Amino acid sequence: MNPFLPIQSPSILHSNGSNYQEYPPHHSLSPYVACYWSLDYHATHETHRVLPDGCIDIIVGLTASSPSKGAFITGLMTRFDTLNFTNEQHFFGIRLFSNHAQRFLHYPVQEFIDDRVYLEEVWGITGLLFTEEIQEARGNLERMEIVETKLIHLLKILGTHRSPDILQTSLHYIFLDHGMTSIQTLANKVSYSERTIRRVFRDELGVSPKEFSRIIRFQSILKDLHSVHNPRLMEVALNYGYYDQAHFSNEFKQFYGLAPSIVFPT
Repeated sequence: MNPFLPIQSPSILHSNGSNYQEYPPHHSLSPYVACYWSLDYHATHETHRVLPDGCIDIIVGLTASSPSKGAFITGLMTRFDTLNFTNEQHFFGIRLFSNHAQRFLHYPVQEFIDDRVYLEEVWGITGLLFTEEIQEARGNLERMEIVETKLIHLLKILGTHRSPDILQTSLHYIFLDHGMTSIQTLANKVSYSERTIRRVFRDELGVSPKEFSRIIRFQSILKDLHSVHNPRLMEVALNYGYYDQAHFSNEFKQFYGLAPSIVFPT
């Protein structure tokens, strides 16, 4: 079981104009898949934020006009994005841990950083057929059955790429320490040089270990703030190594687009 599970924006979790649900994967896939999710937008004009979470998603638009444009891959995000829909939309997603995504995509995940790529461009005709199956399924339970059959098949047939042990071990420590492990400490723990660790992160994920750690720290802060009523912002900031309110606020805004005091007013 991965020690880290991401959270999405409260604007999605508590919206009157949309319904967002997450579903756990089968235990055999839990090391690779954070969750499956569905998102139903109603005809409102709300702005929703999609936040960096250290993962890579395969997203199928259930109401897309054609399978060729109906599914896409969103790469590892290093900044927030906003969604604005003026008509009803329905999506089903697969949230993959970024260090395992290449086993399923069979494509270098660093190519997807802060970008979207149509699934057809990566999986070809197989991507079109998969999209059609998901779109035609009768409900999310059937969609999950289709997805898990596909993912297990890919693990057996195509899942030959395995991220280096140095990346897996480094991420384990980053997750356990909620993104607060310095590159120097990480190098000591995994017994590799800082230069080697940086190279592996760039080659495998497309980001530096520091940048990935910042995302995990932000996610950990977001989960803490979301889990309590009337959270004390500075107390949480101090717990995560911020000793200056301006520094905490500025970094939070980089990933969320709003100051923490606006998202979590006291």
